Amino acid sequence: MITLLLILIPLFSSLLILSVPARFAKIFAFAASFISFAVTLAVFISFPVSADYQYLIDYNWIPSLGIHFKVGIDGISILMVLLTTFLTPLIILSARNEDNHTPVFYALILFMEMALTGVFVSLDGFLFYIFWELALIPIYFICLLWGGVNRVNITIKFFIYTLTGSLFMLVALIILYLHTPNHTFDINDLYHAGRSLDSRMQGILFLFFILAFGIKMPIFPLHTWQPDTYTTAPAQGSMLLSGIMLKMGIYGAIRWLLPMLPEAVHEYSVYVMWFAIAGVVYASVIAITRSDMKRLIAYSSIAHVGLIAAGIFAFNIQGLQGGIVQMLSHGVNVCGLFFVADIIQNRTKTREIPLLGGIRSKAPMLATAFLIIMLGAVALPLTDGFVGEFLLINGVFHFSPYMAALGGLTIILGAVYMFRAYQRTALGETSQATDHFTDLTLTEKAVLIPLVIMVLFIGIFPQVFLNISEPAVVKLLSGY
Repeated sequence: MITLLLILIPLFSSLLILSVPARFAKIFAFAASFISFAVTLAVFISFPVSADYQYLIDYNWIPSLGIHFKVGIDGISILMVLLTTFLTPLIILSARNEDNHTPVFYALILFMEMALTGVFVSLDGFLFYIFWELALIPIYFICLLWGGVNRVNITIKFFIYTLTGSLFMLVALIILYLHTPNHTFDINDLYHAGRSLDSRMQGILFLFFILAFGIKMPIFPLHTWQPDTYTTAPAQGSMLLSGIMLKMGIYGAIRWLLPMLPEAVHEYSVYVMWFAIAGVVYASVIAITRSDMKRLIAYSSIAHVGLIAAGIFAFNIQGLQGGIVQMLSHGVNVCGLFFVADIIQNRTKTREIPLLGGIRSKAPMLATAFLIIMLGAVALPLTDGFVGEFLLINGVFHFSPYMAALGGLTIILGAVYMFRAYQRTALGETSQATDHFTDLTLTEKAVLIPLVIMVLFIGIFPQVFLNISEPAVVKLLSGY
């Protein structure tokens, strides 16, 4: 019942908020999302260290097609649900009243929270696809209605990319469904069907799934929609896309692709890893050359996700554990960075790094929060980014030392562009744009302080999260 509750709270809230007066819409949305977080936190604290699914619901939804409303939570999905419900209230809180967001804006965020949660708890292939597609609808309208310059063309490109990938995934799921003995989309039946296929068919399905998941992450060369979309989207859209939505692709690969097509994974994962590592280097180099703060963060996200993809396709416990905890860490860090960029743009009316400077002397609290989140992004020890990236590089090293050496460049090059961005925005003399810069408001503190706390908490106490996910990871590696 708890799993269903985590889906229904944001779903009903997204509908009810449309009848709430506009001036109360943000408060209502924040309260509803905070309730979801409180429920998830209670589940997380009491979650048993077990490889089995907890809070399982299995309802025979469409018997004639073998479709079940089957949802459950294990040690992998609980961390993704925790990330979703932790970030959503902060994203809602970050919305500025002067931007005239209507109740529809907050309804779309809550609806997206429902769909994202559904993706992370689905144990039926068709249900997973339904939630996967539902998550695309609200972010499409958020970017289209509240985005920046040229938002229509950029949003349509994003929509076409992701929809195309989704269709490949649907075809793959239907093929697997037809190979199940009882024609069902149950996750365990799809696992058995996938493993029973010959290597050629597994290879074809592997390609279909990697197109769907690779576009959503995104990994090189399927990334071309991402920088423009992240840059043009409103701050809350960028935070949703980078903080939570891209995790759908990584989670989908872990939950569905890796255990379902083992022969294809063994044969073709090396190619995915090389593309992912190429993306690490490519995106990091591009980020160094960017002067637009949001675009720099967008390319940094591609680099970090490339390392995560390489780690999970190494298919060992270090890589998978690193990928899971890094999904959590990356979500916290990138949301914080995009919010800092939004604050700076709101104060100065620019995102161009060369036009900034001296923010630390005008806004020491913002500069401190920016510094801590940035240190997490460059994987400083005792911050959240260090734990995941250490395990990821370790996992890739067990697969190929050469890949690990190239993947490790994400830390070196990341330090270059992040420290450069911080130096030019926060340090030195103030510029014309930052002469009248003011420090954090109460609302901005309420968003950044929890993010800063999580950066440090994950870095200092990583075992809290690793212990919960480890049994499920071991079970996945052992072939269920």
